[in-house]
Amino acid sequence: LLFQLRNPSSPPCIRSWIPWFGAAFQFGKAPLEFIERARNEHGPVFTIFALGKRFTFVTEEEGTEVFFKSEDLNFEQAVQQAVKNAVSVPAEAFYENHGNLYSMMKGKMSPSNLHMFSGTLCKELHEHMAHLGTEGMGDLNALVRHVMYPAVVNTLFGKGICPTSPSEIKEFEEHFQKYDEDFEYASQMPECFLRNWSKSKKWLLKLFEKVVLDAERTNPSETASKTLLQHLLDNLQGKHLAPNYGLLMLWAAQANAVPVAFWTLAFILSNPAIYKKIMEDLASVFGKAGKDKLEVSEEDLKKIPFIKWCTLEAIRLRSPGAITKKVINPIRIKNFTIPAGDMLMLSPYWLHRNPKYFPDPEMFKPDRWKEANLEKNAFLDSFVAFGGGKHQCPGRWFAIMEIQLLVVLFLYKYEFVLLDAVPKESPLHLVGTQQPMAPLQVRYKCRE
Repeated sequence: LLFQLRNPSSPPCIRSWIPWFGAAFQFGKAPLEFIERARNEHGPVFTIFALGKRFTFVTEEEGTEVFFKSEDLNFEQAVQQAVKNAVSVPAEAFYENHGNLYSMMKGKMSPSNLHMFSGTLCKELHEHMAHLGTEGMGDLNALVRHVMYPAVVNTLFGKGICPTSPSEIKEFEEHFQKYDEDFEYASQMPECFLRNWSKSKKWLLKLFEKVVLDAERTNPSETASKTLLQHLLDNLQGKHLAPNYGLLMLWAAQANAVPVAFWTLAFILSNPAIYKKIMEDLASVFGKAGKDKLEVSEEDLKKIPFIKWCTLEAIRLRSPGAITKKVINPIRIKNFTIPAGDMLMLSPYWLHRNPKYFPDPEMFKPDRWKEANLEKNAFLDSFVAFGGGKHQCPGRWFAIMEIQLLVVLFLYKYEFVLLDAVPKESPLHLVGTQQPMAPLQVRYKCRE
């Protein structure tokens, strides 16, 4: 139900007949579909009143500039409550640590430092791909996760720190999947509503107490040999929160990279011309496919830019439904005044479907990335999957690299046949990369 607030300069506001819950039920059921309907009905700027809060959505480019540059918006205040719910870090500790840890991550994972991870990551990916055997079949998303999760964890947290043996990993994966699946609801709601999620969160925090002790014990004095987790421990104010930040870091490293790697492979394998071009590129750099234990360096990846374009194109098509900041002083977008206290939601998912910037927006067209200045680490205009301004995702270059590496190694070693059509994205998620709606069964075998 919609009624206009008396103030004509506010955006249209969608509410419901249950005051506090507001539009939470319809919205929570399928947020992407809900936004699509609201956008068609009320134009690109509208407010949803839900769970006692006002969420104002900006789904076209008018608000982008304001969102990334305005001093009247605050990122930390927008995410603090979600971080508190998700990993139990209290507000004052979050504010005290955020700037410092962000700078540290941004430095360690900058493009000039990626070579420090690529060798280890390549070795780890090979090791965990070996578990897939010489042939088999399964859900592509699960295959990607089984290889990527332990490889990335061992690279960022240190070998053997997190459970990565097959039996332990099963229990870990079950908890982590539950944690990740309901992360979005859990970050907005009191924990008592989500009993199973809460159980998994406690299990993971308990595990991280041990992980942190191990990392502290083995923390080397020279900077070059420290893992990312050890750098985090060195920079953290309030050591008792180390497990909480460890879990947050793990979630940040896994939650988006796994589905993006899945979509990148799915789009490539379902486009014969693109698949063929990639195999030709790989052969020209590494020789005939199938060689065991292929070593791929950062330099090698630069010789196959097309795979990077495919990765970025998959990210464009499956971007988050919303990224958020809190309005601390009223701001103007289009002819509306957005009041202080609102959560301002910018939608990468819809911005990336603007035909003005992305012709044929629904098509998977890696070639459009030819125009981006990727050597200078710049994306295409209006591409905001990693945020923008001074709060861009600090791990973005690492994420793009790990996905490229995985794609190269998978396609070089195995021949894949899709047994299903590529699934649609699930309409359930607003935060993070879109998840597939259904499994995608594939058959694979080692190349001759």
